Amino acid sequence: MRTILLFLLICLSAPAFAEDVITVTGDRSGETLNETALPVTVFDATELVETGAQHPAELINQAPGAFLHRGNGAEHLTAIRSPVLTGGAGAGSFLYLEDGIALRAAGFSNVNGLFEALSGLAGGVEVVRGPGPALYGSNALHGLIHFRTPDPGSAPDYLELEAGFFGRVRSSAMGVIRGQQADTLIGLAGQHEDGWRADAGLDRLEGLIRADGRAGEIDWRFTLAAISLNQETASFIRGANAFEDLAVARSNPDPEAFRDAYAVRGSLRLEGALDAPWRWTLTPYARANAMDFRMHFVPSEALEESGHASIGVQSALVRETAAGRITLGADIERTQGYLIETQERPTIFSFVQGDHYDYEVTATVAALYAQTRQTLSDRLTLQAGARLETTRFEYDNFLPANTVGRFLRLPDRSDDFTVLTPHIGLVWQVDENAVLFGRLARGSRAPQTAELYRLQAGQIIDEIEPEVLDSAELGYRRQFAGGGRIELVGFVMRKTNVFFRDADGINVTNGATRHHGIEFDLAWPLTDRLDVQLTGTWAEHEYDFTRNVGNASEVITEGNRIDTAPEWLWNARLRWQATDTLSGALEWVHVGDYFTNAANTRNYGGHDLLNLRARWAVTHQVEFFGTIRNVTDERYAERADFAFGSDRYFPGEERAVSVGVRVVR
Repeated sequence: MRTILLFLLICLSAPAFAEDVITVTGDRSGETLNETALPVTVFDATELVETGAQHPAELINQAPGAFLHRGNGAEHLTAIRSPVLTGGAGAGSFLYLEDGIALRAAGFSNVNGLFEALSGLAGGVEVVRGPGPALYGSNALHGLIHFRTPDPGSAPDYLELEAGFFGRVRSSAMGVIRGQQADTLIGLAGQHEDGWRADAGLDRLEGLIRADGRAGEIDWRFTLAAISLNQETASFIRGANAFEDLAVARSNPDPEAFRDAYAVRGSLRLEGALDAPWRWTLTPYARANAMDFRMHFVPSEALEESGHASIGVQSALVRETAAGRITLGADIERTQGYLIETQERPTIFSFVQGDHYDYEVTATVAALYAQTRQTLSDRLTLQAGARLETTRFEYDNFLPANTVGRFLRLPDRSDDFTVLTPHIGLVWQVDENAVLFGRLARGSRAPQTAELYRLQAGQIIDEIEPEVLDSAELGYRRQFAGGGRIELVGFVMRKTNVFFRDADGINVTNGATRHHGIEFDLAWPLTDRLDVQLTGTWAEHEYDFTRNVGNASEVITEGNRIDTAPEWLWNARLRWQATDTLSGALEWVHVGDYFTNAANTRNYGGHDLLNLRARWAVTHQVEFFGTIRNVTDERYAERADFAFGSDRYFPGEERAVSVGVRVVR
């Protein structure tokens, strides 16, 4: 601790310089990190290439406050300033964007929110901790992840190939056609693995077309993206510390489990000028996706078929002057989705063989918002905004409206929800390269359609209100000569109207949780060729209510820690530029211990992993690279849980080596 305090003292008193890292999440027009009150981590294209992530968790977990539990194949569960959330909370508490548009419609989110992200073709990624700005709607409670497509004006032509243990092959290619009217980028990426566990193969394809141009006085950007996923899924292994037995860890108790999914989306962003100083933007878009998967995590192992299709428009007027910027906007979206759940297995307990659900939901979401950034003095800037959003769900049930086993099918109905999410922040310019910033913000989400209409016996939905999270934070950000930086952020949050189904099968609609912690992001050059980066979080996530249930392991007591919420998380990277052409990085990933049940009677002890990466530029165009993941071959769990009376785990992968080549024109 003394060493850390000394390091921070040196950082705070060291000379600095300005480095213009641009973020577009808080303001679509773009702003530097030192201008924003949002706590945001920006990964640029170079960092994406150097990380060479085979799963988005490898990259996202380098951001403070973020903790993605990697499941099998492309699966994951997300935590940003939160415990790892599942079910409707896991699907609806985080917003996943591509160029400012949600990957899925609000109300139809997926707990594996990055299934449909262009993780192999992205030009940059931004991670916001805490409630999002007024530009974005429902689901941006605990945080958001924003994937940016590459800019055809600056993206290189390249080809990359990588191969490794467990039959892994990863490839991507991108080419740019530059013309007088438009620059067009075409990208393809693919990933295959046999799986390190039994019957756990993965095939994933991505495609991207983006064209940027100008027609008269209007700037335009067209984007078309498609993703295909075919996955054989290895499920939980059971038994206390079962992950320590390599044979058990490699096994797959549910070899028939699978996921097949696709997603297609397109948008056209138009921007032009009105009478000075006003500008306008208009972005019509459409998306469609579908997924079939075996529900391996419940006794029924039912087949779920789901999907939705949306059309929408984002619009805004922007007034920019020397004193600041004002944005006024309106968004509207129409979605039609469906869900079918069928159990082929014979009846087991209350999981009845046959049709469980078959329904459609039509959703309409409309929003008005305003956001401003105003200069109050030479050193003080105000950032504020508010969003008013209304959601209407129209539910159409195709099965008898009754209860079958544990499954409740409602008659046709409609439901409406309206939320107001304001935020206000201040940025104080301490000196040319350091700022203090503070922010008060509210995030909210309408319920997911599955929370409303995929019910079980005894559940009611008339008392459900949108979840609300109120957040306060204070931070310090500074940049230094030679490439150093420091960001420290303290936060306090409280969430109310938390909706879930307790261990007795009864709806809880008035749950509450509280969250507080400190996040840090440090970088420091040790020599001309050696630097260290350290990101991490100390946080406590606690229940703010009491709930007694028959299952003693799931009794909720006010003040208890929420399960799957490590107190400590950090990621340290020691980077060495050995020569002008040879570089390497040693990464240390630490996950602290955490409870695995609500009563805090079961726990997972945490783990520490080392990863090693190296790159060798043979020429300016050709570069070889290699990675050793889990260098010390630790036995650990990517996810630890306690359910259905036993400990269960997604085991962490054993040591794995991959090598590749990247050719840039």
